[in-house]
Amino acid sequence: MRLTKWKRFAIPVFAGALLQQLYSTVDMLIVGRFTGEAVLSAVGTTGSFVFLLLAVALGISAGNGVVVAQRYGAGDEEGVHADAATGLLLMTLLGGIATLLGLAVSRVACVYFIAVPDGILDDTLLYFRIYALGLLFQYGYNAVSSILRAVGDSASTLYFLMFSSVLNILLDLLFVAVFRWGVAGAAVATGIAQGVSLAVAYLYMHRKYPVFRFRLGDFRWDGARVRHTVRIGLPITLQLTVVSVGLTFIQRAVNGFGQAMTASFTVGHRIELYLHLPCHAFQTTLATYTGQNYGAGKIERVRTCAHQTLGISFGLTLLISAVVWGFAPDIVAMFGLGEVASSFCLRHLHAVALINIVLSLYPLFGVFQGTGHSGVPMVVAIGALGMRVLATYLFRYSSFLGVSVIWWNGIFGFGTGFLISWTYYLFGRWWDKSELHAGKQST
Repeated sequence: MRLTKWKRFAIPVFAGALLQQLYSTVDMLIVGRFTGEAVLSAVGTTGSFVFLLLAVALGISAGNGVVVAQRYGAGDEEGVHADAATGLLLMTLLGGIATLLGLAVSRVACVYFIAVPDGILDDTLLYFRIYALGLLFQYGYNAVSSILRAVGDSASTLYFLMFSSVLNILLDLLFVAVFRWGVAGAAVATGIAQGVSLAVAYLYMHRKYPVFRFRLGDFRWDGARVRHTVRIGLPITLQLTVVSVGLTFIQRAVNGFGQAMTASFTVGHRIELYLHLPCHAFQTTLATYTGQNYGAGKIERVRTCAHQTLGISFGLTLLISAVVWGFAPDIVAMFGLGEVASSFCLRHLHAVALINIVLSLYPLFGVFQGTGHSGVPMVVAIGALGMRVLATYLFRYSSFLGVSVIWWNGIFGFGTGFLISWTYYLFGRWWDKSELHAGKQST
């Protein structure tokens, strides 16, 4: 993948991530406007635990995407076909497990792990249990999307997200605003949209790419290929798991300050994710680009692209931060929060608009993932989230930060992660071809 192709690849990835956040924001706007602050809190408070269940989907599918990208870069069409089939089978099995696990532990997780306030517990459980039924669709969609990105087709995933987002919003309006189903309507709308999106994406992949025209016999358990995918994807999964566990502890601290803070954090964290967009989108892009050029042995392209990516990521994050800072009062007013929650949320947005600029320089994770060094982002995640959680529980009742530590904890975490990742990039042996050779020998 040349740099010009990388740019054509990166733009749809970023646009898709932006679209996903926009639809999630509209989802919350509909819930907040038509059901009130309590139901909005019920939907938002499950976010960290949902992310925990999705960590496997995101991590293993990303690992499979790197494997397929390396095969594709090396011109191994047979390997591309076999590894993609293995990834789809593996993700289907894991998605079924995640659905059953989510249903089984929902009450324990909400009561003891997240410590959901009693006033919104019933709504939270209803939303989460219906949402869990759609996890299988999310696992499948992540598998298909990673495979398409691995062969350079990021534009199609953007179109699928556009379709899914519009469908989800329309169903939200129908079920929540018209039928008045509350949290159940929001969860059902999401599940239907995800299922339809998976079906459309798979049919597109099957029809456009002959290499992905699978027969039933292609979906067989290949232990060596599974191990290779898991070896790359597991550190990414562990990294995301650490992030989700850390966010869950932060969510627990948030819930301890009452419903107003829970509602405020639901909105504030949703807007904060816009500031994460450049980092996460370009990390995904750089992992695929690196995987293909790593397979082809072209290190200089990787270095050049990494430096350009960091510059673009920094510039976009700075722009988004300026918008969030300048329009923070208007953003908060859109969600129908009460006076106390609005006050918390405004302070939250002003703080993260400054802090998250540091996060714009994290796309280096993509370089490490694309070369098979996925353990580095895991170490960074552990260090960063550990510092955030430590700061939150150390200062939440102090006169130094108090309640404001809920949004200022990022400066401790992101600063730690920045130091670790850049130290490894500048001095680490991330371009080690023995990783690729070991993967080929295992298959």
